Order: sequence, then structure tokens, then C-alpha cells
Amino acid sequence: MADTIKVSITDQPINTGELLQSLGASHHGAQVSFFGVVRDINLGRQVKGIEYDAFVPLAEQTFREFCAEGQATWGQDMHVTIVHRIGSLGIGDISVALLVSTRHRGEAYEISRYIIEELKHRSPIWKKEHYSDGSSDWVQGHALCQHDHRHITGWRDARAGQASTHELKHLESHETGARV
Repeated sequence: MADTIKVSITDQPINTGELLQSLGASHHGAQVSFFGVVRDINLGRQVKGIEYDAFVPLAEQTFREFCAEGQATWGQDMHVTIVHRIGSLGIGDISVALLVSTRHRGEAYEISRYIIEELKHRSPIWKKEHYSDGSSDWVQGHALCQHDHRHITGWRDARAGQASTHELKHLESHETGARV
């Protein structure tokens, strides 16, 4: 797994060109990349920047855990790179880069979706938003919990034939307002 899974947390800007050059294997026909970018509005509030903090050793361990789970589900022949940025970021800065390389596009998309969702739900990373009115707030819970995401529940249960216990609890808590 050490050769196929690369994870890191940095306080430096993420170099996407360098990441893209180091991805994949010669027998892989699919590479999927996802870049989380700081946007200027969230939940109707004008954002001027964000700040990320993390418990780095635990976050990197957590990244490796859900990558290993992905390998257990989709097979060992996948390469994954995750880089998450911490510190102060401005509008348009990349906060997270996720790159997945596999033999075929379908599994690359599925793995990518699985990993970014797990990262948002399980990683000890916290985000503080700074607003144009001068106020700031630590974003409570996980980013997806603030939005209606019932339309994306099929990303994993389509593969397994049913939703996991964690997904069901998460959806129930979203509907009732409880935090998982």
C-alpha cells in the first residue's frame, strides 16, 4: 500500500501540476482528479477566506484508513494521492487535492467519490470561515451535513446493493438535525 497510497497535509499551496505528473501506472487507463476550491459564498454568506486546522498525525492516519477501505472494496490495483492544505486560504485557493488512478473510469469515479466523502466525514480537520461583514465562524459539523444531499446517496449503495449503517444514520441525523 505504501507505493500506491500517498497522503499529506501541508501549509503550502498545492502544486497540481506536480501531483498530476506523479499519478498512476502504465496499465491504468483512468485518472480522476478532484480539487476542492475556496468559494466566495457559503449558505448565503459572503466568504472572504477560510482557515483550516488539523490534528495532522491523526488526519493522515485517517486518510490511509479510508484509502485501505477503498482498496478492500475495489481492489489493490489503485493509486490514490490526497493532499490537504491547512492555514489561511483565500478565494480560489485549493484546499484539498484528490487524485485516483485505476484501470477503468467507472471504478476511478467511485473510489474518488468514496474517498472525498469519507474525508469530509471522518477527518480531524476544522474549517473557520471569514465573512465580508468582518465576522467569522468555525463551520459546525461536516460540510455536507449543511446541505440536502439525499440525491447523492446512491454513490456507495449502488455498489453494495444497500446503504451502509453509517450512511443511514447520517441521513437520519441530517433529517432530524442531530449530529453523527
